[in-house]
Amino acid sequence: MIVTKHVSLDDDCIKKMQPYEDKHNGNFSAAIREIIERTGKSNIPNNSTTIDNSLFKWMLNEIDDTFVPDNVLDELIDPRLMVSMSKLEEYLNYRFNELLWGIDIALKYDRNTSPSEVLIEIRGTSQKIKLLACIISQFVVKNSLKDAPLEIKSVIYNDDYIKMELSASQKNDSLDSLDRFFGHNNEVIQTIKSRPAFWKAIVNRHVHSNYNMVTVHKNYFEDLLSGKVPLGEITIETLARRPIREIPLKEMLSFIKEVYETARIVDTVEIEKDSIIIFNNYRNIDAIEKLKKTFVMLLEANGHLYEARSTANMIVLTHRPDIGIKINEIVDNLKASNTRLDKELISFMEFLKEVKCTPDIPLSLTSLGRRIGTSLMQVYENENNIKNWNQKNFKKAFEIIDSKIHRESEWKVDGKSLVYIIKKCNIASQGDKFDMYLCHTGRETFKGALSYAFGNKAELEIKKLISHKDKFCEVVIKIP
Repeated sequence: MIVTKHVSLDDDCIKKMQPYEDKHNGNFSAAIREIIERTGKSNIPNNSTTIDNSLFKWMLNEIDDTFVPDNVLDELIDPRLMVSMSKLEEYLNYRFNELLWGIDIALKYDRNTSPSEVLIEIRGTSQKIKLLACIISQFVVKNSLKDAPLEIKSVIYNDDYIKMELSASQKNDSLDSLDRFFGHNNEVIQTIKSRPAFWKAIVNRHVHSNYNMVTVHKNYFEDLLSGKVPLGEITIETLARRPIREIPLKEMLSFIKEVYETARIVDTVEIEKDSIIIFNNYRNIDAIEKLKKTFVMLLEANGHLYEARSTANMIVLTHRPDIGIKINEIVDNLKASNTRLDKELISFMEFLKEVKCTPDIPLSLTSLGRRIGTSLMQVYENENNIKNWNQKNFKKAFEIIDSKIHRESEWKVDGKSLVYIIKKCNIASQGDKFDMYLCHTGRETFKGALSYAFGNKAELEIKKLISHKDKFCEVVIKIP
């Protein structure tokens, strides 16, 4: 028996019923019947898990940008459904409309099995469709990895609609895309859950110190303890997933800001085009100078020369590509000919004065010296097919380098250490004159060579430096 009654509905109710009406091709009566049928099922006590709406919204907010555990995902959607896109679409609509979520899910694909292109469209209320977008994307990506990995290429989102485009890709790119679009908080939450006591202690220390704690890589701290200038390149390379030399400058500046602000080494890093302003609250002048050198050397390792100026609480780094070009020119000249290094350095000093870089001459010469040392070692390495550096081949290499830069030196073996003595240096001594700037460059040439061969594993102890009084240099090198 069919009973006809008049029912009044406001616009909000009609809007909520729209997905059911669309499903039945505009048949309003059929939509009403389905809603009544589903409501009856959900009210059965043994089959009910009704949650208060405000509590449900809070739960959705709390799991935003996190993934459903794999075992839960497999229980929610059978992995075997991945073999048929049409059956997956049918099941998803049935499964989530059974929960009265008012959701409409559409899958478009180039092939029903192992597709290379998939478009997923979800319509419904904002919080629910965002959760479903994450769940369905996670299911599709995870279960496509074995045969034909799918990568999320784009996600378009508004209040009641989400569209996701996926296409064939590599396994790692597929997994990265899932993290990029839907897993912003997943790694953080899982990490905290794995070691809650540790992270609670860390958070408490930062909060109680008003974020005056400094958190750095162990290698950075080790360099500090040993009196070296710490760079922090390990942290940046880990984040960038590539060597520091291969990171574009714009991206490098962003990493510097992220790493040094987050570690609380400095207060703020402001980036203006390719220049940097670093704010700190250190009181010790030596500490500020070391911090300034850290940034200059870090950027130099990235392949860019910067001029640095500092005040009590601010360091300004200005990009100087003109000086970098001149350094490259000198290094190329030394590699290609028998040009005397001392003459090249004097020419470079005049160039620095011309381009008004006098306050930063030591830093520019440091960069030049390291580049020369590195370059000369690379040339020797290629010419002699060196695979691994040790005391013997380093000593032999630098004997040849000294002859090229017109410096007289002597080597002695002292147990596990090498003693390097410079008896005469045309770089530092121009006739009867002694130039501390050129001497500084010569030392940095040696340090650049040592660093290229052994990284931070070699220890350098300076016994004596050439000066107006002392006529020779002596250093002790401990090489592993």
